[in-house]
Amino acid sequence: MSLALPAIAFPTHGSAARWRRVVAIWIDAAEDGWAVPVLIAGFIAVWMAYFSVAYLAGDLHQDVIETWSLGRSFDWGSTKHPPLMGWAARAWTTVFPLTNWSFNLLALTNAAVGLWAVDLITRRFARGDKRIVVLLLLMLLPIYQLHAQRFNANAVLLSSWPLATWCFLRSFQTRTMGWAIAAGLTAALAMLGKYYSIFLIASFAIAALCHRERHAYFTSRAPWIAALAGLAALAPHLVWLASTGAQPFAHAIHHHVGKTAAAALVEGGGFLLAMAGIVGIPGLIWLAMTRPRPGRVLNDALSLDSGLRLLAMISLGTVIFPALVSATVGTDMPPLWGLQAVFLFVVVIVCGASYQPPRELTINLAATAIAIAAFAAIIVAPLHALYRNYVPLNEGRNFYAPAVAELDRLWQTESNTPLPAVGGDDGLAFAAAFYSPDHPHYQMSLVHPRELQLPSEALTARGWAALCYDTDISCITGMQAAAARTGRSVRADFTLRTNLFGWQGASQGFVALIVPPGATAPEETSPGMAEDLSARRRLPPTAN
Repeated sequence: MSLALPAIAFPTHGSAARWRRVVAIWIDAAEDGWAVPVLIAGFIAVWMAYFSVAYLAGDLHQDVIETWSLGRSFDWGSTKHPPLMGWAARAWTTVFPLTNWSFNLLALTNAAVGLWAVDLITRRFARGDKRIVVLLLLMLLPIYQLHAQRFNANAVLLSSWPLATWCFLRSFQTRTMGWAIAAGLTAALAMLGKYYSIFLIASFAIAALCHRERHAYFTSRAPWIAALAGLAALAPHLVWLASTGAQPFAHAIHHHVGKTAAAALVEGGGFLLAMAGIVGIPGLIWLAMTRPRPGRVLNDALSLDSGLRLLAMISLGTVIFPALVSATVGTDMPPLWGLQAVFLFVVVIVCGASYQPPRELTINLAATAIAIAAFAAIIVAPLHALYRNYVPLNEGRNFYAPAVAELDRLWQTESNTPLPAVGGDDGLAFAAAFYSPDHPHYQMSLVHPRELQLPSEALTARGWAALCYDTDISCITGMQAAAARTGRSVRADFTLRTNLFGWQGASQGFVALIVPPGATAPEETSPGMAEDLSARRRLPPTAN
């Protein structure tokens, strides 16, 4: 099917012709103010339907429940990430319940804010069909739905980067105090989302320095007000970093730095190639729609107006700088980290063209995006749910909620107080914090592979629980060693099986360790002192 052959792809007689007229009316309303909101609202509705069905047999991704757990208090940071994602999750749950659908809606709302901000940028350079085309091209990529679903430090940049870019463009153009402050604050917001945003801010600075209007900009007060506003907004986080030993940086260095020179070059080059391939998809679709002469494309690229030239330099900076850092410093640089920058290229490609797409092909593009989303929600989603009932997700999240329910039941047999703390496998510990009615705190000292850390006396006095997969011998051994330091502990083994509308699927074994409140450390303990209540049980979980 070709977007350049509308008569073949989408017949224009009868009901199809009426349908195309409806789409044309909707596109015509882009400047009336309701076409873009309808598009974004429809995007949320269709993909909410997809997630609700596709993950009937699966709970939230570990990254999502980690985000909520790290954001349970409005701290200025955590051991792994800056605080924005946790703040967003905490603020969201002051209004919405702590459920799977609620966090899927949060993820899509974040994506919708990003798309709305992209449209704010686009409307500065184009009108009508091009505004719709930019959003449709982005919606054809799996960035604003599948990537966005894992609401984490990467996904939060889908909204913060377009907002920061929009404010910077306005500040560069107007040089007013209000837009300068907005530029600084939104840049700080992006940094509080993920430190990777330093590449966006560096791209702002280099693009401004290379722009022909740099003298007017840097001799105005705008850049300096923006810098002061951004530093002021970041100051509490910088103080937190200084007082906590810059834990997120230590975590990043430990996990993502240390490649050899050859591996670093491959990593940087691979990042560039992957980003070029991702951007190439909407670029090729646009060229297939418009079929311009090569000379015209080159002429348009060389004659971009002031704002688009600035945006083009920013877009190049967001892929060149990460690749250079990866190649020179020896860091990981997966393309996943750069997906939030794709919108920059799409806006430049579409808005930088001196020609308009044919209306019938814009309608075809809209029909293609709608058809893909509908196919995903109606056909792919139930097939995915059925498949995952028999082939569980790699993270083990098919079993999160039912495993936590069994852990709660075991705790209640030993104590009539709420479960205060939980450890074991990292993902299962986060799941217990999220899905348990007691919402125990994720306890770092009890999380595998940190099993050699000694739980504090206060923690032991209040009691705790741990949950491991039965195949994770290291996790089980570590938790048993921690539990053996207490006066009494209980071990229970159990097996769960997925269940989708009565169809039993895959099974998974678990080991739970319960340390009841008030346990005291004996003079001599050993892992064998744990009371073994490990009856093998099959508990078909409620389908999620």
